[in-house]
Amino acid sequence: MSIMLDPTALDGAVRPARRNDLEGLTLPHGAEQSGATEAPRVEPEAEDMAQLRARMARLEAQAVSRSADEAVPTMVSGRFRSAGAGSQLELRVDVDGPRPLMRISGDFFQISGATTNYVGSFVVETLTTTLTEGLVKLTGQGRFSFPVLSPHVEVSIVRGTAVAPTPGEATVQFSTDGGSPSGSYLCAFVSPHFRSVQLEQDSVAGTVPFLSYDTGSLPQPPSSPARVLTIPAAYAEAGIEVQIAGAPDVVPTGAAGADARWSNAELHNAMVNHFSLWRNATRWQAWQMVATSHVKDDTRGIMFDGGGAFQRQGFAVFYDKIKGEDPASRRAQLRTYVHELGHAFNLLHSWQKNLAVPPQPLGPNGGLGDLSWMNYAQNFQPPPPAPGGTAAYWAAFPFQFTDSELVHLRHGFYRDVIMGGNPFLVGAAEVDVDLFDDPVVDNSGLALELRSNGTFRFGEPVVVEIKLSTTDVRGRSTHGRLHPNDGFVTVAIRTPSGETRIYRPPLIRCADHEDRTVLDADRPAIYDSAYIGYGKDGFYFQQPGQYQLRAQYQASDGSRVLSDVHRVNVRRPLTEADEDVAELMMSGDEQGTIFYLLGSRAESLESGNRALDQVLDRHPEHPLAVYPRMVKGFGVSRDFKDLTPAKELRVRPANTEEGIGQLSKVVESSAGDEGVDNITLGQVMRRLARVKAKAGNPQRAAEVMDEMVEIFDRKNLNPHVMRDIRSQAERTKEETTRR
Repeated sequence: MSIMLDPTALDGAVRPARRNDLEGLTLPHGAEQSGATEAPRVEPEAEDMAQLRARMARLEAQAVSRSADEAVPTMVSGRFRSAGAGSQLELRVDVDGPRPLMRISGDFFQISGATTNYVGSFVVETLTTTLTEGLVKLTGQGRFSFPVLSPHVEVSIVRGTAVAPTPGEATVQFSTDGGSPSGSYLCAFVSPHFRSVQLEQDSVAGTVPFLSYDTGSLPQPPSSPARVLTIPAAYAEAGIEVQIAGAPDVVPTGAAGADARWSNAELHNAMVNHFSLWRNATRWQAWQMVATSHVKDDTRGIMFDGGGAFQRQGFAVFYDKIKGEDPASRRAQLRTYVHELGHAFNLLHSWQKNLAVPPQPLGPNGGLGDLSWMNYAQNFQPPPPAPGGTAAYWAAFPFQFTDSELVHLRHGFYRDVIMGGNPFLVGAAEVDVDLFDDPVVDNSGLALELRSNGTFRFGEPVVVEIKLSTTDVRGRSTHGRLHPNDGFVTVAIRTPSGETRIYRPPLIRCADHEDRTVLDADRPAIYDSAYIGYGKDGFYFQQPGQYQLRAQYQASDGSRVLSDVHRVNVRRPLTEADEDVAELMMSGDEQGTIFYLLGSRAESLESGNRALDQVLDRHPEHPLAVYPRMVKGFGVSRDFKDLTPAKELRVRPANTEEGIGQLSKVVESSAGDEGVDNITLGQVMRRLARVKAKAGNPQRAAEVMDEMVEIFDRKNLNPHVMRDIRSQAERTKEETTRR
């Protein structure tokens, strides 16, 4: 936020704002730091506060004196903007039109020379409305993103006429609690939309981007009128203008060969190189890529731009998972596209709204009963005994956002909404681990547990095992999505200093399809592991001491299952080598991103890879060297698709020899009680088998799987766990034999 005086106490208008009908988002040169829309450039004029208020009074008097036949019932909702040098106000009025929320809100900017910087935001959530034939007056107490001296807000808007049907100028007066007026602004009407964003759309060859869906093609709620919806039309109904930035580009994929699947690392690298509007800045701009498929086959879409300081600028949808020309397929495509763009606006899944900033109340049945773009159709579950599931969702869904989501889109504070602004769950440091209150009654029949080795070296990637089991002898059916990436498991972390933060993974993966897992006597538990050392807030374990972790799992029926508090200790570095290794592994976001992605050869992460290479060069025998070896082995052992700025796809082939060498050393270091955790070790060995098969040695791949079973047999794991491991080994053998 820019440093300036209280904008509620300043005269924000030097000259009356001129009408601006342009809906574009072109910024003045040098104004990238704010993402603010262009204001009409007006030369300053000496008009002091008394003259300004006199002008405002004259405008109001003229509006009141209009004859009845001149006034027409025009709407006043939309976006207004002041002009002039110094302080600028962008005002949003939401009192009529489709689904009015009876709020006004605004963002303050400071204009200095050719630059515009964001200052702060406000919203008035309870309004008193006074109507006359020619004037609408709105008053209320504002809630501001920064301390102010004048929190009372009064907005007067001249209503349109038959000659000029759009609203006239809006006068905005801020005053103290005692009623003393201070800052005033004159704002011209610029758009009926509350916000505008540019969307750049690109697709790889062989995919067909979604265009439109006629909601009358299939049965829908009687209250939802039949209409043709595109992505811009769906957001326009929410009061948000989505402008398509130019013609979509088609990226040829011949260089990729048979490998049409995209990894998270490749997607982020593609955005950095290919998104022509992309910058490390806050901007009302987003990039959509229509790719073939994700490396995790069940993924429909993903908001993958979750690292560094400027996030939420890019998302992808995966054509192979959602393709189809029949009405049901096109309907599902529309929901996927709107859903993923919603994440770029910082909208959370329906069942996660209580973690938003400011926290939002959950909808019916813990959010699973929301009829929203941001819910999953197959997860829809209103309170019993109402039916749930995909059919029930589509039978009741009116193709719209919920009211609380509209509040965020239209009136959320600037940095909480704009792409590149605040990431998901900002403010979670204010959350206590007791945010996950134990339920008074728990009939879920499920138990959640966090496990780890309990002690980590300073700088060691913190990986936890997540276990979900049944406590009901009759068994339970639920979903098996235990990784925080999928949004159904949330982990709270209390640091040694007492601060509590929510772990926020760098990406949100949307696997929008049915996933049922039965936990019973034959399979009493399922497991997953998650690296929680780095996320959207950077590194989470940056100081030695004891940390307390607690997780929450949301089941298919809406039950929220809590783990006990799990304590982990991060040891202090004991030697200079310990300090050097920790510094090299945690000194930049690039290293954290590489660990999270399990390796990447993106040029934007080159400095992180160099730092990890230095760990292996200087300290090859250090216990933590196993982690750089692992991510390096994963990274070099797979082909890397690189979408260049020239919009050409080049593929850097895998270095199977180096990959085999690095991964083999990880296995050697982890076969006993040291090294990586068991779930990660299994992942490493399955990757090693695939790399050996790719190098032309399917027999050696099978031997690696046999070795994996032997290693875990020696670790005395539970019988049902060993059964799963043997099953994974056999599936991997079959896969590598088919190569």
